[in-house]
Amino acid sequence: MLGATTAPVAHEGLTDAEVLRQRARFGFNEVAEVHEREIVRLGRKFVGLVPGILEVTLAIELGLGRWIDATLIAALLLFNALLSFFQEGHSQRAVALLKERLPLLVRVARDGRWVQRPARELVPLDRIELHQGDRVPADGRVVGGDGLRIDQSVVTGESLAVDVEIGGTVLAGTTVVHGAATVEVAATGPHTTFGRTTEIIQSAAAPGRLEMLVVGLVRYLMYFDVALLAIALGYAALAGLSWAEIVPFALIMLVLAIPVALPATFTLANAIEAVTLADEGVLVTGLAAVQEAATMTTIVMDKTGTLTENRLAVADLDPEPGRSADELLRWALTSSDPATQDPIDLAIAARASADAVPPLDVVRRVPFDPALKRSEAVVRTLEGAEIRVLLGAPETLATEAGTAIPGLRPRIELLASRGDRVLGVAVGPPQRLAFLGLLGLRDTLRPSSAPVIAGLQRAGIRVVMATGDTVATARTIGRQLGLRGEVAARESLPGAAAGSEILAGVLPEDKFEIVRTLQSAGEVVGMTGDGVNDAPAIRQADVGIAMPNATDVAKSSARIVLTRPGIEGIAAAVRSGRRVYRRLETYTLVKTTKVLEFVTLLSIGLVVSGDLASTPTLMIFLVFANDFVTMSLASDRATGSTGPNRWNVRALVGVSAVLGVVWLALSFSVFLVPLWILGVPLSAVQTLVFVTLVYSAQATVYLVRTGGSLWSDRPGRYVAASTIGVVAGVTMLALFGIGMSAAPAEILAVIGAAVVGLTLLLDPLKRRLLRVLSGADPGPGARPPAAPPDPAP
Repeated sequence: MLGATTAPVAHEGLTDAEVLRQRARFGFNEVAEVHEREIVRLGRKFVGLVPGILEVTLAIELGLGRWIDATLIAALLLFNALLSFFQEGHSQRAVALLKERLPLLVRVARDGRWVQRPARELVPLDRIELHQGDRVPADGRVVGGDGLRIDQSVVTGESLAVDVEIGGTVLAGTTVVHGAATVEVAATGPHTTFGRTTEIIQSAAAPGRLEMLVVGLVRYLMYFDVALLAIALGYAALAGLSWAEIVPFALIMLVLAIPVALPATFTLANAIEAVTLADEGVLVTGLAAVQEAATMTTIVMDKTGTLTENRLAVADLDPEPGRSADELLRWALTSSDPATQDPIDLAIAARASADAVPPLDVVRRVPFDPALKRSEAVVRTLEGAEIRVLLGAPETLATEAGTAIPGLRPRIELLASRGDRVLGVAVGPPQRLAFLGLLGLRDTLRPSSAPVIAGLQRAGIRVVMATGDTVATARTIGRQLGLRGEVAARESLPGAAAGSEILAGVLPEDKFEIVRTLQSAGEVVGMTGDGVNDAPAIRQADVGIAMPNATDVAKSSARIVLTRPGIEGIAAAVRSGRRVYRRLETYTLVKTTKVLEFVTLLSIGLVVSGDLASTPTLMIFLVFANDFVTMSLASDRATGSTGPNRWNVRALVGVSAVLGVVWLALSFSVFLVPLWILGVPLSAVQTLVFVTLVYSAQATVYLVRTGGSLWSDRPGRYVAASTIGVVAGVTMLALFGIGMSAAPAEILAVIGAAVVGLTLLLDPLKRRLLRVLSGADPGPGARPPAAPPDPAP
C-alpha cells in the first residue's frame, strides 16, 4: 500500500492541502494524450477534393438508378480511403511513449515524512529523493546531496554525463548515473522540457507534398475539363438532348478528370520499395517518406548518436616530458572505476584493455566531486606507502600539485579544438603530487559517416551537421566529415542554416526551427536524430529519420527508422525514393495524357457529330482498365536520377498535352471515319473508340517509362503481364460483344497496327519532351547509366 513505508525527513514537505492547491493550478505530472476515434480518422479519408467529387457523382448516379456505374464509383472511393487509413497515428504514439518514460513511483516529502507516491501526483515545490539509476520524474532544482551526475542524452542529445551541483537543474526524463540528491520540483507535466517537447510533436507536421501534387494536377485538369464540359452542355441545350442522357455524361467527364488512383498508386509504389528497404536495414513507418526522399534537397544530421557512436573513447594521450603514454594511461585507469558504468571510466578501461595496460592495486576510491572537479584513488605500494591518483580538470590538478606547467592552456585548447573532453592526471604522495599529462576523450565518429555524407553530396543533397559543440570543435568535426563552408554559431540561427553546412552551439529547441526555416525557403528537408530533443524536428521534417539507438519517442516521430548501426540506410532510402519517383512520374504522365485525350474526344466529339463517342459504363470500365492496371508501374524496373527530383505540374501537363493531341487525332479518326464515311452504327463505333483508347493508353506506358528509345529498357514483368492481360481481355470483350457491340477481328488488328505505328513515330518527339520536363534533373530524360536498373519483382 502506497505510503505504508515512511521515514522522518528534515524538510517538512508540502501538506496535503498545499498539494491540492498546487495541483489545481498546475495539474497532474503527466503528458496529456490526444486521442482520435478510429471511426473519425477513417471518416477524414472521405473529406477532400478528390473524394468530394466522387461522392457527388456517386449520389447523382444513385439518384438516377444507375447501379452499375454507382457501384464502380463507390469501389474507387473505398479503395483510396482504406489504403491510406492505416498510415497515420505517429503523433499519438509518440505522446504515449513520452508518458511511459515517467517512472511509476518516487520518494517525496509530505507532511514531514518520506513517502512513496506515483510520479503523476508530484506538484511544484515538492521535494523528492533521487539515487543512482533513478529516472528524473520532473524538472527541478538540486537542494541537497553529493556527487550527482546526470545522463541527459535522451533530452539534450549530448553523450557526456553532466555534474549537477547544489542549485543546479535536473530535467524530467534524464537518468541519475552517479550520486544522490534531494530535488525541489520546479515544473511538472506539460510545463517540463519533456512536456514542451510533446506539444511541439503534436503541432509538428511536414508539408503534405503529395496532397499538393494531387491538388495541383487536379486543378489543371479541372480547368480544362470544365471548359470543355461547358461547351458540350451548351451544345446539348441547343440541340435539345435529353438531360437523362447528358447528366451521366457530365458526371463521367468529371470523374475522368480526377486521377482517382493516383494516391493509391503512390501508396503502393512506396510500400513495394519499403519491403526492399527493410532488407537493407531501413524500416519505413510512413510510406510517403520513401517518395519524399527522392525530392530531398537538404538533410540535417544531429551529431551525437547519428554521426558519432554516442560512446566516449580515449582519443588522445599527451604525457608530460619524461613520461610515457602507457604510464599516463595506467595511472588514469587506477583512478577509474568501470563498475560504476560512468562513460569516462568505461572509456579509459576500454583503451587500457586494448593497450594491455596492467591495473594497479587500489586501496580505495573517492567518486568524482563536482566542487573539487576531480575523482581520486589511493594506491598502496609494496613498501606500504600510499600514493594518491587524481583524475579531473587539468588546471585544477596542476594547481593542487603546486607546479606551473608551461604551455598547459594551449595544449588543452588544442585537444578541445579536436572535439575532446580534456582531463588531467596527477600522481604522488599526499604532499608531492606530480602532473603526468592530459587525456582527450571524444565521442568517436562512425566509420561510415564520412563516406555516406560524400555519397549524399554527390547525389546533390546538401548535408548539414547540427551540434551543441563550440565553433572550433564543430569546425574540426565538420572537416573530418567532408563538410564545407563557414561554421554558423547559434546567434545566427535559424536563418544561417540556409547557407552553412556546420551549425554550432545548437540547443534542442533550435532544431525544430532550423527545419521549419529551411522548409519555408523551399527546401525538402530530412532530419536525423536519436534523442527526445530531436523528436519535434524529426516529426516536422519531410523525411524524418531515427537512428537504431534512438529513444522510443524519436522512433515514433520518424517516418524512417534505421535498424542497423551507421547512416548507410539513408543513402539506400534516397536511391529507393528516386526509383519510386521515376515510376510515379511515368504513371502521372500516362494518366494526364489520356485524361486530356478522353475529355476532349467526348466533348468536342459531341459538338462535332451530335453523338457520344462512348457510353458512361464504358468510360468507367476504361478508368479501371487504365488506372488500376497501370498501377503495376509501382513495381516497374526503374533507374533513379543523379540529383534531387522535383514535381513540376505545369511542365508535366504541357508534355502530356502534346502527346494527348497526337493520340487525339487517332481516336477522332476512329470515331468519325466509321460513323460518317462507312456508316457503321454508333454502338459499334463506341466499341472501336473504347478499344482504341485502351490500346493507346498501354502504348503510352511504354512510350514514357524511359527517357531513351522505348525498347532501350525492358519493362518489369508485372507491367508486361498487365499490358498483355488488358489488351487480351479488351480484345476478347470486343470480339464477342460482351458489355458492348461486337467488332470484327480485322478492324481490331488495324487499330492495333495504327497504335503501334504512331507509338514508333512519337518516340523521338517523346525524348525531347521529357528532356524539357526533366530540366536540370536528368529525371526521365536521357540519363547517364550511373546504376543498372533494379530487377523487376
